[in-house]
Amino acid sequence: MTATEERPTPMGYGPMNRKEDARFVRGHGTYVDDIVLPGMLHGAVLRSPYAHARILSVDTSAAQAHPKVRAVITGETLAGLNLAWMPTLSHDVQAVLATDKVRFQGQEVAFVIADDRYSARDALELIDVDYEPLPPVVDARKALDADAPVIRDDLEGRTDNHIFDWETGDKTATDDVFGRAEVVAAQDMLYPRVHPAPMETCGAVADLDKITGKLTMYTTTQAPHAHRTVYAMVAGLPEHKIRIISPDIGGGFGNKVGIYPGYVCAIVGSIVTGKPVKWMEDRSENLMSTSFARDYHMRGEIAATREGKILGLRVKVIADHGAFNGTAQPTKFPAGFFGVFTGSYDLEAAHCEVTGVYTNKAPGGVAYACSFRITEAVYLVERLVDVLAYDLGVDPAELRMRNLLRPEQFPYESKTGWEYDSGDYPKALRLALEQVGYEELRAEQAAKRERGELMGIGVSFFTEAVGAGPRKHMDILGLGMADGAELRVHPTGKAVLRLSCQTQGQGHETTFAQIVAEELGISPDDIDVVHGDTDQTPFGLGTYGSRSTPVSGAATAVAARRVRERAKIVASAMLEVSPDDLEWEKGRWFVKGDPSASKTISEIALAAHADLELPEGVEGHLDAACVYNPPNLTYPFGAYVCVVDVDAETGQVKVRKFVAVDDCGVRINPIIVEGQVHGGLADGVGMALMQVMAFDEDGNHLGGSFMDYLLPTSMECPSWELGETVTPSPHHPIGAKGIGESATVGSPAAVVNAVVDALRPHGVRHADMPLTPAAVWRATQGDPIRTDLAIT
Repeated sequence: MTATEERPTPMGYGPMNRKEDARFVRGHGTYVDDIVLPGMLHGAVLRSPYAHARILSVDTSAAQAHPKVRAVITGETLAGLNLAWMPTLSHDVQAVLATDKVRFQGQEVAFVIADDRYSARDALELIDVDYEPLPPVVDARKALDADAPVIRDDLEGRTDNHIFDWETGDKTATDDVFGRAEVVAAQDMLYPRVHPAPMETCGAVADLDKITGKLTMYTTTQAPHAHRTVYAMVAGLPEHKIRIISPDIGGGFGNKVGIYPGYVCAIVGSIVTGKPVKWMEDRSENLMSTSFARDYHMRGEIAATREGKILGLRVKVIADHGAFNGTAQPTKFPAGFFGVFTGSYDLEAAHCEVTGVYTNKAPGGVAYACSFRITEAVYLVERLVDVLAYDLGVDPAELRMRNLLRPEQFPYESKTGWEYDSGDYPKALRLALEQVGYEELRAEQAAKRERGELMGIGVSFFTEAVGAGPRKHMDILGLGMADGAELRVHPTGKAVLRLSCQTQGQGHETTFAQIVAEELGISPDDIDVVHGDTDQTPFGLGTYGSRSTPVSGAATAVAARRVRERAKIVASAMLEVSPDDLEWEKGRWFVKGDPSASKTISEIALAAHADLELPEGVEGHLDAACVYNPPNLTYPFGAYVCVVDVDAETGQVKVRKFVAVDDCGVRINPIIVEGQVHGGLADGVGMALMQVMAFDEDGNHLGGSFMDYLLPTSMECPSWELGETVTPSPHHPIGAKGIGESATVGSPAAVVNAVVDALRPHGVRHADMPLTPAAVWRATQGDPIRTDLAIT
């Protein structure tokens, strides 16, 4: 089938062209920057050139005199309204506009509102800020020094940059395992700061109607309902007087979960001017000031027998959270889900300590691809397994196969308390190795090494934890993690599904229609999916952490089943039999033993809206709702193999081949699953080979454009080769596990392992990302890539 051919619409799960693509490919999508309201003004943010400086004064008189400027808002303005600070998703507070001092380069200092965007930007140059520079600290390790400058002196009693200490696992048991281990391999490593860099930057249009007192906010958010709640908390507006509309979103990847100062300033601007105010950031602002990811300094130790049986893991981490702790995480898990650092292996014991610190960098968010630190955890354990294989002289694929969890061990409780749901890990790894031709590749590599050519084969195996629930794991802002779904079947048998999750390109309008279709037998083309408008949809925490299908998908399935059960009662009245005498076949209820006596969903829907006499206590119509609070997380997993060629003369790395075998449970639409995997694999190549949010010693941000912060293109990516296994999750009504983050979690380790494997003839044991040509070339010249983190 060619790309231009129409794919037949399935009555449920299966390949189906995305319903939403028709408007996107024709350029008919509606993004925040497309919103134009009558009398709309434009805002621009003045940002600090310093990473750390005290604000002595802010003179806005010249800017206010600009003929097209309508207002200038400063931190002092907001302080008078009690809006200078706002809560973060980590129960910290963040400055909306700086009042006392700036704490990272690019921090928001003032907000100009003008007739047009260009005048607003021009007027920024007219604001005179008198700064007293202070010494910055951008190294998370140095931030813990006794003489380090205190970044958050706004917090009462704060005398250092320490945020939290968190640990998981049994330290005593782990120390005992290491005490009797025959082999211990250790490695310091850095997962550098990276950025989601969505195609669309962040922005908002705020419109406060002074007559009704209702605030309408068009904004680039992955979590409309959570934003509404936070705005109510910050601005003091009644929540029912706030409407959040999240139209088409040009990518999010976690970057659009949090609330940014520009959003709040747009609201205040509308309050002050009485007009709608639009704020859209440019690319440099997005890279400099919005949510980053990773930035973990890690020291890992792995204990094993000489035969390669892994016994335990011991880990210490310093987590750089920037100037404000904005990472979406509950108090119980300040390090997110890093507790899954035990990976996919059967261990005797494990222990981890994580220390969070403030630095003079932009604050964190939900993180890239919203993996709640699982990406860092998987990278850590997969690099440690390769280091152990290096030390033992064992093939890294064989070492993994010896230690993977077996199917009969599920459900499996890890040594840090996470209940893995289901899986056949050895099967997935065998499939990946067979598909890539592993034995043949090793033979090819040996021949090339004899000729002095550099070729590497990297293997990684990962277990993800997705769904961002239940409450025992996640509880952001006291809101829990439940999502809602409301399903209404019209008299003609067509349906409308209203969801609390928000799409940013994942294909929700197709996927969720297919879930309803599978449960009710209605064509997905006859099901309209509504999302992204808090006035039109039930409350929920939004889309991140691969929670769309695990949580909202479950809510959808349960709501559809409730509709089906209501339809059963209506059908029984129509057929004049007891409900117990009916059987279900997709799309209809029929009388047991007499399939010809049946009623379709369309017929039942029409009757339910008519004067049909129903049993006492049974209401008409075919409507149902569900608030789904997940009983547990779901655990997708995968086996990845990457093959690279390295040019010894230039250090250039070419990813020649990449095989990805994923298990995301039941697959609703294979096309969408494959698209998600393709995107995540490209992300992994970018992080491994070219991406880092770099800073100099003065805290200057060195990656403010795509000329400096590189994104992978088709030139850097191979033709991905995918495989699959399917083990349904018992934690989910339809057995689905989620797929959105999997490839981003598993691929960086595979690429790095492949490059290090290629450099083994040069004595390289470990290499920190990004593996740029310069870094790789230095390694080939006898300057091994290494880190010296000295975490104590």
